[in-house]
Parts: sequence; C-alpha cells; structure tokens
Amino acid sequence: MPDQIVEPSDLRGDCAQCFGLCCVALPFARSTDFALDKPAGTPCPNLGRDHRCGIHADLRDKGFAGCTVYDCFGAGQKVSWVTFGGQDWRTASKEDARRMFDVFPVVRQLQELLWYLTEALSLPAARPVHADLRRALERTEQLTRQTPEELAALDVAAHRQEVNVHLLRTSDLVRAAAGGKGKGKGKGKDRRGADLAGARLRGADLRGASLRGACLIAADLTGADLRGADLIGADLRDTDLTGADLTGAFFLTQPQLAAARGSAGTRLPGSVTRPAHWTAAG
Repeated sequence: MPDQIVEPSDLRGDCAQCFGLCCVALPFARSTDFALDKPAGTPCPNLGRDHRCGIHADLRDKGFAGCTVYDCFGAGQKVSWVTFGGQDWRTASKEDARRMFDVFPVVRQLQELLWYLTEALSLPAARPVHADLRRALERTEQLTRQTPEELAALDVAAHRQEVNVHLLRTSDLVRAAAGGKGKGKGKGKDRRGADLAGARLRGADLRGASLRGACLIAADLTGADLRGADLIGADLRDTDLTGADLTGAFFLTQPQLAAARGSAGTRLPGSVTRPAHWTAAG
C-alpha cells in the first residue's frame, strides 16, 4: 500500500470546486457566531448564484464569525464532484438536492477522520501503529466514495469509534515521546473532556497533556507550554493562545485555531497556519 493515498489538498475545503453546500445544507441559529437563523436545506441569503459568499471579506464585521472558523475538510468538493458527479443542487430535483444535503455532513465527518489519520501517519513516534493507521485511512477513504444511498445508511459513529482506537494509541505514543509521563505541574496529565472554560492557565506546563474533548472556552493559555499535547476535539473558542508554544501539538485543526485568539508570538505546529485575524502583537 502506498504511504500516501490522500493528498493534503483533498482535505481542505475548496469553495471554487463546490456548489456552496455548507451554505445550504447546514443550519445555524442567531448568536454571537451568526447574525440570523437559517434552517438546514435553506440557502444562506449571502450565497450568490455563483455559489460564492457575497460578504466573504466582511464575515466577521457582518456577524458571521462562525463561517470563518468552519472547514469542511474537502467534503464540499468531494460530494459535489465524486458523490454526485458535478450535479448542481439548484438544477437537481428536490429529492436529489435533499440527498446532497443529507450526505454532506456524513462525508464531512469522514473527511475529518482522514485528516486525523493522515497527520497520525506523519508522526514518527506513532510508527508502531502506522500499519493499522494506513488500513484505517484506506477504509475511510473507500467509505467517502460510496453511493449516496450507502453514505446515508452509514453508521458514522461506529466507524469513528473504530478509528478512535488507533488515534488513542497514537496519542499515547506521541505524548510519551513528548514527555507526557512526567510529573511536573500539569505535565502529561489526562484532561480528556475536562471543563476548563475560563480557566487561568497562563504559563501552564501542559507538555504531552491529553486535552481531548476538553472545554477551553475563553481559557487563558497565554504563554502556556502545549508542546506535544493532544488537542483532538478541544473547544478553543475564544481561548487566549497569545505567546503559547504549540510546537508538536497534534490533532489540532484549522477551525479550532481560527476560533481561538493568538498572536505573532504563538508558536504553531506545521499542520496549521496562523489565522489572518490574529493580532500581530505579542
């Protein structure tokens, strides 16, 4: 089996190759993230006939910050061109359009799993489980290419559980290599699912920590050491990462990072890029 069966570009949303599916299929509610209510299957009023967002450059100013932290992991273009062969929901039958909207969230979950598996395979410390990771990657990629009917019937939760077994083993290996077994304050601790909303963790030593699924909303992680930390599923909305060191942190996605606050002094792993809205100070 080849070392890489999924190209990195396949795991990033490409709006130019999508029919605006995320702007139609997904619902959102009026909140600090969205300026209005929109039910699933209804086009956002900002979506143009060309499937482009009419306020893309001003989303935050217009009250649509939630859109700026969303990434479909390439599900949009895959559903548009692989699952439905380039069929536009605007010209499709109502039934076909509904199927597109139903399938999109399923493929998005699978694409996210592909992102995690691809990153896991890039981690030298996870070499002992690379064979299992490659098999899981190949299987997940196959699932994304099923028919609309098969995708609609897929038990995504069950598949996520199967993949998570390998991701957990990856986490243990990588965190151990990063010093996650140490006894320093905060170092290597298992904080999976912890409620750390608003926590004062300025300068905390979180090297090799497991923060899987932790709630870090509005937490202060200014100057914290997160090297080698597992951040899969962590809620980083409004988390202050100013000056924090995330070198070697893994399973950190671009949407998570975009939801946080940071600075030019925040050190990031190579798997993500610095959000444009972060301040240049720090």
